[in-house]
Parts: sequence; C-alpha cells; structure tokens
Amino acid sequence: MPDLYHTLLKYDTGYLRIIAGSWGLELETSEVDSISEELCASFLDLEAVTETIDILSPEARAALNAIVEAKGKIEWTIFARKYGEIREMGEAKRDRERPHLKPISTAEILFYRGLIAKAFFDTDKGAQEFAYIPEDLFELIHEEMKEGSGKSIEPLGRPATPVEKAFEIPTSDHILDDATTYLAALRTGKSLLKPELHDLLTAAKIIKKDIPQAEAVKSFLEASRADALKMLVEAWQSSQTFDELRLIPSIICEGEWKNQPLVTREFLLDLVNSIPQNKWWSIPAFMRAIKEKFPDYQRPAGDYDSWFIKRTSDGQYLRGFAYWDQVDGALIKYFIQILHWLGMADLASPEKGKEATAFRLTLNVERSTSKVDGKIVVASNGKITISRFFSRAVRYQISRFCEWDEEKEDEYPYRVTAQSLSQAKEQGLKAEQLLSLLVKYTNGTVPPALVKALKQWDTHGTEARVEKLLVLRVNRPEILEEIRKSKASKFLGEILSPTAVIIKSGAESKVLAALAELGLLSEIET
Repeated sequence: MPDLYHTLLKYDTGYLRIIAGSWGLELETSEVDSISEELCASFLDLEAVTETIDILSPEARAALNAIVEAKGKIEWTIFARKYGEIREMGEAKRDRERPHLKPISTAEILFYRGLIAKAFFDTDKGAQEFAYIPEDLFELIHEEMKEGSGKSIEPLGRPATPVEKAFEIPTSDHILDDATTYLAALRTGKSLLKPELHDLLTAAKIIKKDIPQAEAVKSFLEASRADALKMLVEAWQSSQTFDELRLIPSIICEGEWKNQPLVTREFLLDLVNSIPQNKWWSIPAFMRAIKEKFPDYQRPAGDYDSWFIKRTSDGQYLRGFAYWDQVDGALIKYFIQILHWLGMADLASPEKGKEATAFRLTLNVERSTSKVDGKIVVASNGKITISRFFSRAVRYQISRFCEWDEEKEDEYPYRVTAQSLSQAKEQGLKAEQLLSLLVKYTNGTVPPALVKALKQWDTHGTEARVEKLLVLRVNRPEILEEIRKSKASKFLGEILSPTAVIIKSGAESKVLAALAELGLLSEIET
C-alpha cells in the first residue's frame, strides 16, 4: 500500500487543508508536496493518532477497525455497502458545499480526516478499487487499537425475553462420556458418525490420523472430570484445525479456499466474554447485532463470492452477502452450541424441542461431576450396565469386550456374547481380562454362571451356536436316499434324520428344480 506522503500527493490543496483542520493544524505552506510533508510530520505520531481516533464516533471507529482487521485494505464495494459512499465532487463544488461539515456516511467521516483513501490494486480478479489506510499510518492505527483492545467491550444484542428463555436446557460435562464411547468405538471398529468429536479429540492430540494414541487416551480417561473437560476446552480454544464453519450440518463447504477458524473463534469469544455472566441473552438479537456491526467477522476481505458453500438440504450454492444468515449467521448459532457442548453455556428455547433462542454464560461455573459415584450391574445372562458417573477408563476397557445396546439416560448397557469375545480376541484381549475387571469393580459380585462362561471361553471358545437353517423334509426315507443319489446331492448339507437334511444357503431353488425332475413336487413353508 502507498505510504501517507505519496497518498497525499494526489490530492489538491483544498482537500489537504480540510484534513489539516480536522487534526487541528494550521498549514504554513501552499505547495502540495510541502503540505504533504508537513501533514506527515504531524500525523505520524502515536499520540496524535490516539487523540484523533478517540474522538471518532463508534460507527467510524468500527469502520476503521474493519480495515485494520483486513490488514489495511478492503474492496471498496464491500466497504461502501456497510459504511456508505464518498460523494464525488470537484474543488469548486466541494468548497461551496463543504461536505466535511455535513458528511453523509461513515466513509466520508474517515475520508475527510485523512484516515482512509481510495485506490486501485491488482488482485487475482484484476484491478479492483479498495479502501485503504496509508501504510505508515496503518502501523500507528494498528498499534493504538491493539493497546485499546483491553478496554471493556459493550455487549452486543440484548437480554433474552421471557419467551426466549422459557424452556431451559442446562449444560453438562456429557461430552466426556461421548468422547469415551467414541474412543472405544475407534478401537473396536464400530462406526459412529461424530465429526465434531473426532476433530476435537484430534485437536487435543488424543487421536492422530484416526488412531487413538494410547498414552494420551490413558491420561484423558484417568483424569478427573474437571481436568478432562478443561483439557478439551483448552484444545478447542487454541486449535487452528478445528473448523466450526465446516462442521455446520446445514451447509457443505467445497473447494480449496481457506478460512481462519482460530481468528474467527477468538473474535467471537471476545464478543461472548463481554456479555454478563449468568444472564440470559437473546441469540437472535446477538446475531443481528454482529451482522450490523461486524458483518465480515470471519471474512477479513469481505469476500462473499469465492467460498463455495452449498445448502445441505437442496444443494443450493450460498454465494453473496444475501446468504449471510444461512452461513455467517449459522456459524454464530453453531458457535454458541459448541459453548453449550463444552459446558460453557446453558441454552433455552420457547418450548421443548424448539431451536435455542437464548444462552447464558457459565464460563466460571463448575459444570463437571467431581466425584465418581456410579456403579456397575452385572447379570448372569451377560448383561452389564455401567453408570456414566463410573470411571470412564473402566467403562472404556469393559466396552471393548461387549456388544453395545442403545444408551439410556445416564447408563450404558452392554452384552457379553460369543461374537463380542471373538472380536475382542482379534484385538489381543482375553476373556480372563474382562473377568478380572468385573470382579475388581463389582467387589466380587459377578454371577457364577458368567464367571464359568468366561473361564471356559478362553479354553473352549464357542460351545453352542444358534443358527438359522433351511431344512428339506420328506415323508419317506427312500425319497431322501433317491435325492442324495441325484445331481441335487451337491446342494445338500448335514443329514439331520432319515427324513430331513440341511439345504446349503442360497440353493433352495436348485433343489426344488432337481426334485421336480425326479417327479417330486415340493413347496417352501414360510
């Protein structure tokens, strides 16, 4: 970008005198180059820049900050859409109408203070007009705004209405139990579609290339619930790979374009942290306020065209600012859902089953279950029920030996079967290890029948099977003998009796055809 001196050189003396007046300066010369040097000497001073920015309106300061966040320049069409145009007029008209005294837009306020300029720069799309801050002035403005970033931020939006917060949905540390289940599923080859959990555990370095890392898994599962939750929250907050935008279920992101999830997350966290703790806040109002004040919060260059994003429901591409609510607005809602998921915010809706319309920050509230007070119940038929409040490390180990039944409220039901023990054996696990775990964590109250079954399994394997078979029955033994001597014999299996034989899987039609050739009409009972 051009520096301040070369930016000022392209203007006439009338404009230069206007911006000098806005900074409280009296010029001592009338030549453009001399005026430019004089203005640079006065403008390029941090104290002067700070004083000038401090008297700006909130809208003008927000507009300046938008350019700073975009590293000093924004496409003019994008900037003007939010902050207005600068009227084109010659020297005579400008001297007559004095637009700097009655600016029609935020853009004009900044322009007549010399804080921004317009110019064409080369881009991938060819030459494009930009709003920019002169390079050396940009460095000072950036420094001033960085120092001022510690000032308290006014919360965006408003408190929730009674309707918006009518049905409360408290947060919890249930994510720890979901993570335990997911890690066990990865080890046992079970299919669980949990992309956000997979990405979070990857960010926490508990998973690497889809493989649970033994030491990291052990540390995570054996940590207290409070420490384990803190581990996940910190991994999320600092991750450059966990990309909320690409995890939103209602949209699909395509192509090679890049966004900046960490920068976006830090910006939204700053806005969230300005909201009073433990106070219900309106989600729709919060979203509208961000759209009004910081519409390009995740798009520093204000680019709404090069990101290829389509709606999941119908494949419609969502390009352009017109789809802000369905992309950028949806990200804000999803971000708040992540806060809830990580135990950082309660949600509320008008009624049960409706979309959340309010949230309440609980960032400093203990949301994890501090004590392990659950239990294990073991039945003689191999059913095992484990409370979610029991040791996560123990449930992780036991679940690897079992079939999984559908999760119930705060309980995880499992079944020990011949198939589950066979699968465990393929992972190098033995039934005696499961028995040791059950004996240890039930204080030796494992039913004798299950003890016997587990002990015999390691020695004998499966000792009984229940099978579904197709059986051919005839009413006289000599018929079965005739069939066995025919070409149909290759489709027959084990003989069950003089009048019954098993038909090999998938061969029933061929057996029926062979019987017909023998003059025997038959039927299939269903």
